Amino acid sequence: MKIVFLGTGAGFPSKERGVTSIAVRLDREIVLFDCGEGTQRQLMASSLSYMKVGRIFISHFHGDHFLGLAGLVQSMCLNGRQTPLEVYGPDHTIRIVGTFLTLGHFNQTMPVICHELAGGELLSFPGYSVRTLEADHGIPALAFALEESPWRGRFDPAAARELGVSEGPDFRRLQNGEAIEVARKGKHHQVRPEMVMGPPRRGRKITYSGDTRPMEAMAEFARDSDVLIHEATFHSALEDQGMEFGHSTSRQAAELASRAGAARLFLTHLSNRYAKDPSPLLLEARDIFPATELALDLLEYVVPRPKE
Repeated sequence: MKIVFLGTGAGFPSKERGVTSIAVRLDREIVLFDCGEGTQRQLMASSLSYMKVGRIFISHFHGDHFLGLAGLVQSMCLNGRQTPLEVYGPDHTIRIVGTFLTLGHFNQTMPVICHELAGGELLSFPGYSVRTLEADHGIPALAFALEESPWRGRFDPAAARELGVSEGPDFRRLQNGEAIEVARKGKHHQVRPEMVMGPPRRGRKITYSGDTRPMEAMAEFARDSDVLIHEATFHSALEDQGMEFGHSTSRQAAELASRAGAARLFLTHLSNRYAKDPSPLLLEARDIFPATELALDLLEYVVPRPKE
């Protein structure tokens, strides 16, 4: 599981940062969270292929979070994509995305299927799930938590040998969840996977806030996240402005990460006033939550598997 930050600025692009888009590479596909203008070019500059994007989750419909969608779809179509693209978002997703994709004249070679979500939903896909939380941004807005499906337990080769299992194909079959028959002391008996496998291990969890005022509900929503990606539009010196416009400060993001028990925090959606020097945001957050990083355009982060 790898996170690639495609755009990390707020409002409009700067020389230093594009606007919001975050890619998560999974085993089978690439998932996008938001799709600000220029996302397709950022994908081309990254290690990822935009043709492998399977689902896009839009947090809300301010321009810096979705205006890259039409260009990305057009690029996919110009390269002959036929596999459906699924777009998920809050209220009005079907109307807004449907209208947006009809504004230009190009041959749409693939279906774009839109889904409208509310807070508190759980969506299950092969290998992962996505939960939603209603965010506090003044318009319909969502936060998302992507959770990897549990990993199978650890295989105990010593226990398998004790039960008469020979190394080789039978070891692999047991690890793949199959029961096998073995001969032991002249008798045949069955060895089941649970006899030689430890308990399932939890999958990794990434939580993305979207744009939001600080919310106590976010702490529980992001509980035990391996990575929390939280907006930090302003320094705490501008907290009143942040509250007025539905945003959080770096201090508030760090406090939330601490309450959530997150392993790592990435600050994103930074105001252009910090384009030249975002260090005050990082220093403020690290003073509260040391495992904080600034998200940078094209920064890649491989999410480590849990140790347990």
